[in-house]
Amino acid sequence: MSETIQLERLDEFRYRIPKIEARGMRTDVIVYASPKLIKQIRSDQSLDQAVNVAGLPGIVGPSLAMPDIHQGYGFPIGGVAALDWEDGVVSPGGVGFDINCGVRLMRTSVSVGEARPRIHELVNQVFRDIPCGTGGKGPIELEVDELDQVLAKGSARMIERGFGEPGDAEFAEEHGCLAEADPRKVSERAKTRGRSQLGTIGSGNHFLEIQYVESIHDAHAAQVMGVEPGQVVVLVHCGSRGLGHQVCTDYLAQMGEAMKRYGISLPDRQLACVPIHSPEGQSYLAAMRAAANFAWANRQTILHFLRDSFRRIFGPHTQLDLIYDVCHNIAKRERHQINGQVKDVLVHRKGATRAFPPGHSELPEKYREIGQPVLVPGSMGTASWILAGCEGAMKQTFGSVCHGAGRLLSRTAAKKGRNAAEVKKQLEEQGIFVRSETRDGILEEIPEAYKDVDEVIEVVHSAGLARKVARLRPLGVIKG
Repeated sequence: MSETIQLERLDEFRYRIPKIEARGMRTDVIVYASPKLIKQIRSDQSLDQAVNVAGLPGIVGPSLAMPDIHQGYGFPIGGVAALDWEDGVVSPGGVGFDINCGVRLMRTSVSVGEARPRIHELVNQVFRDIPCGTGGKGPIELEVDELDQVLAKGSARMIERGFGEPGDAEFAEEHGCLAEADPRKVSERAKTRGRSQLGTIGSGNHFLEIQYVESIHDAHAAQVMGVEPGQVVVLVHCGSRGLGHQVCTDYLAQMGEAMKRYGISLPDRQLACVPIHSPEGQSYLAAMRAAANFAWANRQTILHFLRDSFRRIFGPHTQLDLIYDVCHNIAKRERHQINGQVKDVLVHRKGATRAFPPGHSELPEKYREIGQPVLVPGSMGTASWILAGCEGAMKQTFGSVCHGAGRLLSRTAAKKGRNAAEVKKQLEEQGIFVRSETRDGILEEIPEAYKDVDEVIEVVHSAGLARKVARLRPLGVIKG
């Protein structure tokens, strides 16, 4: 556990773990949290993992821990690290197995008053149209050549094929496609796993939620995003499915061996890494980008079938428009100011969301005045948030914030002594209708399994990383 790690409190929402050379740290760790969250964070190994990340060759700036941090594979989930582009390393553990797991939020022309009486009908329709669960065979089977097109072009390829509207790509991070993806670097095993999974949610903590806008906290930003009180919105949380998992698995095996050749020694083998510009590093980045493009194509395909579901229930003129799509498991080359100098770095965000501020050139023109929409899901019984990126994120966290509430209970602990039917009943008494492919899909994701999302949001808002725009409440939930 992380109970013995010494934390220095910097202010109301920031703590520091000073560099300890005896532990191989090359830099400090900065933790964003409230006193209540710190107590919860200390219950697992996540702070130890953040300390280990601080020892990566080429790390610049601090190893960062967001308020939703919890233990992951190598890197903590909720961790951010920037590595010097010229002499740093790339670590698959800093991205995770679900490459470009992310969140896509759509606004609709439906009001909560219209949706609530038909929520069972709507959820059942969406449950039929959008597969979920571990197997999760989707509505599209791709031939190998077509899959390579998706890996190279991302969501744009699905829009070209008619699975979307022309403006959809504009409102996704990187327009739904990372350049320099190379389908040839993705193994045949990974491609086989992905061929039938476009348009599927998957299992674990992935979900589709039909929500409504409960409250507005920044009227101007909400207006720019087209969000208003009582409006129904849909939040989709999923990633690159089996294809991305296999890419991570393949390259972790290669890097474990390659580290010896490059003379890299680390305290945790799960942090396996290689120099960015090594053959192994470049191959991984090319494959990771392809898997990220697959994830964007997956969420784009889900949006297409979701539009059909809503129109079946509410009529052919029902509108679903993309507000934004952000990824929170990725490594990207970006330019940031470090110690007064602008440098190219490879920012690893694992369970962390990009949060670029107003005026940033990479934002859609529509959002340039207000900052990037930041989408933070909570749990299926509580709330989710729309935020907007602030300048403080660029100055403090390489333009990054939290990605969710953060897990508090393990999946085993969440299931212990609980009954799925009883959990469903309790949620329905709160006006939340849940459909799941499995009982475990409900039990592992009970609201009590997560930290208080409002507390997490208060930290990033008060620390000046992102500001509150709107709070969303669930009406219907689909789980794997």
